[in-house]
Amino acid sequence: MYLKHFNKARDQLNNALELNRHDLTYKMLGKIHLLEGETDKAIEVYKKAIEFSPENTDLLTKLGLIYLQLGDYQKAFEHLGKALTYDQGNYKATLAAGSLMQTHGDFDVALSKYRVVASTVPESPPLWNNIGMCFFGKKKYVAAISCLKRANYLAPFDWKILYNLGLVHLTMQQYASAFHFLSAAINFQPKMGELYMLLAVALTNLEDIENAKRSYEQAVALDKCNPLVNLNYAVLLYNQGDKKGALCQYQEMEKKVNAVKESSTLDFDPEMVEVAQKMGAALQVGESLLWTKPAKESKSKQRAAPSGKSSSTQQPLGSNQALGQAMSSAAGYGRSMQLPPGAGASAPLAKPPSLPLEPEPGSEPGSEETTAPTEAEEQRKEKRKSRQAAD
Repeated sequence: MYLKHFNKARDQLNNALELNRHDLTYKMLGKIHLLEGETDKAIEVYKKAIEFSPENTDLLTKLGLIYLQLGDYQKAFEHLGKALTYDQGNYKATLAAGSLMQTHGDFDVALSKYRVVASTVPESPPLWNNIGMCFFGKKKYVAAISCLKRANYLAPFDWKILYNLGLVHLTMQQYASAFHFLSAAINFQPKMGELYMLLAVALTNLEDIENAKRSYEQAVALDKCNPLVNLNYAVLLYNQGDKKGALCQYQEMEKKVNAVKESSTLDFDPEMVEVAQKMGAALQVGESLLWTKPAKESKSKQRAAPSGKSSSTQQPLGSNQALGQAMSSAAGYGRSMQLPPGAGASAPLAKPPSLPLEPEPGSEPGSEETTAPTEAEEQRKEKRKSRQAAD
């Protein structure tokens, strides 16, 4: 029914454009194409509209936002810059420009843009959502929660804000609160695999293993592209002693990694590479790993940028930062596990793991543990000999 109305409205707008090329007609036609998911056609419509009115800031901003969602940051920056050149008070373009800066990790510059927007629209939910995720990127978690709570108050049914709140609470190891917000987000967005993955991370730390497995199964069924879902699920299964299931998930992760490498030249998150290497060593499949070259790059990246969690290759949610943070944070929780001695050294943990990995059957206790008792016995023998000599 709605499709018929869309087609009828689109035909009428095309007929209207033949008679009179008006900006409003172009806007409505572009919006219909976006509602139908025809992004390319919407871009062509907005381009034609800008040809007839090149100083229309609304059209420039709209086209810049579309490019921003598609990840074409160069074209997005060009159109948003033109919009701000013609109208410096255009808060939509300023907010989008701040979001673009936030995507590249320039949180201070983004906050300066948001400060300008706050004086114009102080009760904008996307504004407070983005400010909160800027503070999250700067690792000021209390300030991030305060801003996100205000955004949630202004837009209680926005699943992206609920997603970000769950993510921040996960980072602060407040797993019950994270479960609350992620469950609410799933009610509004039940077809998103990343939400189920983060919910499973929270359930794992709440020691609800059965529901965590169900959540991971749902995430795997919904998300066919994200290798981190299978990696985290493999870690959980390995912790529970199901090495066969863990190996199966690990192999699925490798297939997704191969698909991503063939389709694009994205660099994987360093934490994800680190966990995958340890997991491969623990499952004794480390020799066939794909991570040898990225691993060396990840170490150099971690040295160059101490805030490793802010690096991401995924598209943002709401704030152009959320999904990337979600990927990195989930990998961080997967990393909080004790691997066997042959799996490599692990980073220092902020919290002791609740589900340690089981040691390999062939692993033996360390040399320090075996040498310590022998040294003590030798000292006792020497003391006995000295006493006997004194007597």
